[in-house]
Amino acid sequence: MSSGATFALIAAALASLPAGWLAVLFANRETGSSDAALRLQIIGASVLVAIWAALVTPPNYVLLATLVLGWTLVALSAIDYVSFRLPDLLTLPLIALGLAVSIFLPEHDPIAHVAGAAVGFVLLYAIAEGYCRLRDREGLGLGDAKLAAAAGAWLGWQALPWVLLIACAIAFVCIGIGIIARGRSVLHQQIAFGVPLCLALWLVWLYGVPDFLGVG
Repeated sequence: MSSGATFALIAAALASLPAGWLAVLFANRETGSSDAALRLQIIGASVLVAIWAALVTPPNYVLLATLVLGWTLVALSAIDYVSFRLPDLLTLPLIALGLAVSIFLPEHDPIAHVAGAAVGFVLLYAIAEGYCRLRDREGLGLGDAKLAAAAGAWLGWQALPWVLLIACAIAFVCIGIGIIARGRSVLHQQIAFGVPLCLALWLVWLYGVPDFLGVG
């Protein structure tokens, strides 16, 4: 590891502590929870994503953007897990930041990112509306649609199918584990889909879309 990368790793780890505490404040504000275990989990996750980002991302402006993305996703995941909400206070700035970052990315195709934001929102909104009309109850919320828009803003429309596929796979695995641990009653419980959606966005941002048989 070069000296620049080492410095970036240390700086990211140190910056993750105040960033994690800020995420705690957001989570407390949005959920009304003051659970000590949740605070430790948020701060620990903030440190983890900072180190992860510094190990994977080159030590330049992309790393800074990645850190902000990761810390925001940690806060969103915690809030959604506790309260099944994804607040506009975090999702809307995340969309705007993704579009701004797209201007400076190597592929320099901001139009694809604008399209991704629009397609992500419309797609999740349409699924949510269809589910609500079919089952007469809410499945996905507008917060999920806005988070999908953020994924499109950061990754471009081409990556959206992979983000949704990975998020659904993570959700199914979690449901399967829940069934094994607590029984089939899990199937009737509400799922915080924002959590796997955040993780899917994070993975695709760091590693790109999966490459099967040389086609990705």
